[in-house]
Amino acid sequence: MNAASSAPQPAAYATPLQTLKRQHPGLSGVLPLVAAPDAFATRVWLARQAQHSLDLQYYIWRHDRTGTLLFEELHAAADRGVQVRLLLDDHNTAGLDAILFGLQRHPNIQIKLFNPLKLRRPRWLNYLLEFRRLNRRMHNKAFIVDQQVLVSGGRNIGDEYFGATDDRLFADLDAVMVGPVVDHAVSQFESYWQCSAAVPINQLITLTKPQQLSLLAQRAHEVSQDPKAQHYMQALRDSNFVQQLIQHQLEFVWCDIKLVADAPSKIMGRARGRQLLSQQLQEVIGQPQQRVRLVSPYFVPTATGVKLLTEMAARGVHISILTNALEATDVAVVHSGYAKWRKPLLRAGIELFELQRISPLARKKERQLRRQRLKGKERLGSSASSLHAKTFSVDQQRVFLGSFNFDPRSAQLNTELGFVIHSEVLAKRIDDAFVETVPNYAYRLVLEPHVHAQRAKLVWQERLGSQISQYHSEPGTSWWRRMGMKTLALLPIDWLL
Repeated sequence: MNAASSAPQPAAYATPLQTLKRQHPGLSGVLPLVAAPDAFATRVWLARQAQHSLDLQYYIWRHDRTGTLLFEELHAAADRGVQVRLLLDDHNTAGLDAILFGLQRHPNIQIKLFNPLKLRRPRWLNYLLEFRRLNRRMHNKAFIVDQQVLVSGGRNIGDEYFGATDDRLFADLDAVMVGPVVDHAVSQFESYWQCSAAVPINQLITLTKPQQLSLLAQRAHEVSQDPKAQHYMQALRDSNFVQQLIQHQLEFVWCDIKLVADAPSKIMGRARGRQLLSQQLQEVIGQPQQRVRLVSPYFVPTATGVKLLTEMAARGVHISILTNALEATDVAVVHSGYAKWRKPLLRAGIELFELQRISPLARKKERQLRRQRLKGKERLGSSASSLHAKTFSVDQQRVFLGSFNFDPRSAQLNTELGFVIHSEVLAKRIDDAFVETVPNYAYRLVLEPHVHAQRAKLVWQERLGSQISQYHSEPGTSWWRRMGMKTLALLPIDWLL
């Protein structure tokens, strides 16, 4: 039976949600997932409660601790009779063929790869032969349970997104959603699942031998017992968030939520007008009148975007932007596409903040320096080292949450998925964070006073209580990294970023 074509009855765990939905007719409920371990534990718990279907769509699925554990949850759900459908963008599936082909052998699991590589090995040859097609990727993220509950936002599947690694950790954001918005997410998933760019994995040719599912279960058990993972596993078991979720003690914010998404035909360059998320977003958000607070890890405004933001600021709209500092970004080439626009944005009166990097694996001397600099600071997450959340608030009334980065790649090349949440409560949380929290873990950029405005130099201000430290070059970076970024900024590659 096709999970998408059936109309499953609400699962037992969802009964309280049905009561809540009847109490809020026509509205959707949203529950933000801020803490990384909570985001992972929620997915595990929901997968274990699924009775009818699991529909998952992701850009990245790592073959690491959390990726392995979630693969095994899909396997276990399928053994219970749950119909599992997994749609992955093929750009990041290197090393996954064995496990994907193994999972596909299960009668209750279907796997498709979006815009797949024709040559499984060596993968790089595909980009020499078909760069134009393969440069377009499916960036959507969705985790749909029994067509009743949705988890979506900025997180992919991998240790760095769930706080399960000592290396780079992403400060990210997604949410649990219920109500009418889930129906729209189901339709969105179905449109991608059925499109010609989504190819069943069993139609692809690989020389890799499928992994036995018994080995997957064994590997998942080993991961859960690994001494290096014990602290993380204990944090999951102790998660107050999941316990409150299980006991129905968490209060959803009930409001109007509009799903915005690119049509899958965008991957072929055929989407136009309202088939594009950017067009839908503009229609739903409208024209900001008072305030915009924007969080984007890969912010590449381009000349057009700078013009629009400058005009908005000239109308009296107060604009604040948080992105990654060069020391924190995981994609320096993208930072180069943002850095060259900092001065024009600041001259227009737009506030710029850049997230500092906090690295658990820094050298001892650097760790000591960090402890002195960060002493008493409020940080985003326990050890976040790079921003990955994509969100913004408008006029303290509307919030966007999704996969969309404010860069040319998201607007023109990749497919994206997001949600416009009409909630003063959530919008106020973002606004308050920019006032109370962001200055504690991000540099504030200003222009040094100069008689000639065009010659004013950038200054990075770091706040430590009542004290302000100032830097006249990209903090926490080497000269060669700064030089490399400046060189990249001279290249006409914004359309690729």
